[in-house]
Amino acid sequence: MTRREILLLHLRVLARRGLLVEAREQVPEKHDTGLERRVLASKGRGLMKRKVMIVGIGPGDPDCVTIQAIKAMNRVDVFFMPDKGAEKADLGRFRRSIIDRYVRDRPFRTVEYRVPPRRRDCDSYEGAVATWHAEIGDIYGKLLLEHLSESEIGAFLVWGDPTLYDSTLRIVERLRAKGGFEFDYDVIAGVSSVQALAARHRVPINEIGRPVLITNGRGLAEGLPANADSAVVLLNADKALRGTDGELDAYWGAYVGMPQESLVSGKLKDIVDEVERVRSAARREHGWIMDCLLLKTPRERSSPHSPTPRERPARKRRT
Repeated sequence: MTRREILLLHLRVLARRGLLVEAREQVPEKHDTGLERRVLASKGRGLMKRKVMIVGIGPGDPDCVTIQAIKAMNRVDVFFMPDKGAEKADLGRFRRSIIDRYVRDRPFRTVEYRVPPRRRDCDSYEGAVATWHAEIGDIYGKLLLEHLSESEIGAFLVWGDPTLYDSTLRIVERLRAKGGFEFDYDVIAGVSSVQALAARHRVPINEIGRPVLITNGRGLAEGLPANADSAVVLLNADKALRGTDGELDAYWGAYVGMPQESLVSGKLKDIVDEVERVRSAARREHGWIMDCLLLKTPRERSSPHSPTPRERPARKRRT
């Protein structure tokens, strides 16, 4: 049998299975994006299934990257690297330094993608975030289809811990629920900025038997709930500085674990000016800032059922 006869036989088999007709009917050439063709072509051999790692890489100190994260990164074929513009180029350089430091004797690729800005002119904050996440989810889908084969593992490197104040998991779950192609993913825990902040200030996050509130600056406008002695502010920490009880013990940090780390602690009312000054100067210098704040009820105002913590002299420091 000649090559031409073999080719014609192969085409007739595909036509009988409906693959060629389906592709032509559902993906007209003038609207062809490439992604749809790949999804349709996959139907003849089962849904495509890829593997993705969502890896927590800690708050900024390379020494905080866990052994589990290092093992996971050494299985990765493609690292997807977000590009958030020139002002945040330091973040991209840090991710690359983590890869260069810990990935050994394994070929891999890096694929950059632009992160779209979130709209600031919407009436609904939740609606704006939902739209933004949908846009990022579409980008993730294209990345997986165009740059990751079925036998490969891709990875998104996430600051801190992927389960705490990060939306990568929500976006990935939305993409998987959307369907069209199949993929699986694993989540690798990381050291969070909360843990790093508390460790740098040498203070426990919680009091014994007492709740801890995890919130953002806007959510703390009305103060601590009656049943919580501690609050961790992970977003818009500056919003909580002047709108909260000034008698609270405050532990603030920016760029925790990085060379430009800044730490300030003391009574909130006593450090608010210093924190605002340091924060403004850092943003001007670096173009971006990542900071968090731990607030604690003073010992004399905490629950009578809570044991008195060991004596710790108040300090106000910057490193």
